[in-house]
This record gives sequence, structure tokens and C-alpha cells, in this order.
Amino acid sequence: MVRGFKYPVDVRFKCVRCALCCRDTASKVRRILLLPEEVGRLSRITGLKPEEFAEPVDGPYPYTHELKKVDGGCIFLRGNECTIYPFRPLVCRFYPFTLRVRGDEYVFEYTDECPGIGRGQVLGRRFYEELFKMFQKWKRLREGW
Repeated sequence: MVRGFKYPVDVRFKCVRCALCCRDTASKVRRILLLPEEVGRLSRITGLKPEEFAEPVDGPYPYTHELKKVDGGCIFLRGNECTIYPFRPLVCRFYPFTLRVRGDEYVFEYTDECPGIGRGQVLGRRFYEELFKMFQKWKRLREGW
């Protein structure tokens, strides 16, 4: 059973609203993966059919879809603004951080490709606790607890 989490210390982060995380770059093709529940929620709030904004994918588990892109950017990106921001997927809420299982605990990692890394205040445990709570909420929904 996986318990608790570790997180990187002394990491500074502040979103600079560049939308790099929402589009492909010369060196990286961005995959914005969706959970099944997110596909349904985005369909309800946008009025679009899932096939209008997402493509089915085979993994990685538990993701079932990937957001479509327009000119290399997320279909919901206008300029540098997310048109579904309050309803954005879990992977978007986590970026530039990811949560991995390492042995018997979860470990937060981050990518330094994000220009917001190194800016702002040092992130403390509370920041990671909030991300972890989002993950736990999703996990409870998936497992039916």
C-alpha cells in the first residue's frame, strides 16, 4: 500500500502565464491527457461532443483521452488564455509537477522546462498537500470509496 508523499524542497514556482504547457514546442510534443470523468465534465460545460475536443488513447492508465490541438496548441487555448481554466484537467492543474509512485510512497517531481520554475516563493508542504488532495479526490472517485 502506498502511503504519504515526498516533495522537492527549495523549489520556487510562479506561473508566468506563458502557456508553454498548453502547446507543442520545437523539442516537445505536448500530450494533454484526460481522465474519463474529465471528458464528461468538459462535454457538459462546453456543450461539445467528446469527439469534437478529444481523441481516445490507449494509456497510460488511467487516462483515456487526449485533448485535440489547433496549430500545435490545446483546442481550448486562445492566445495564452485557457478558456476552460476553472474546469481544466488534473494534468493541467499539476503542471509543471507530476506525481509518481516510488516504492511505498508518492513522489512529486517537476520539469524545469517551465519558465515559472525558479520564480516566486519557495513552495512548502502546503502547496504539495493541495495537489495531493486533488489526486486523492480523483482516486476516491475512481475506486468508489
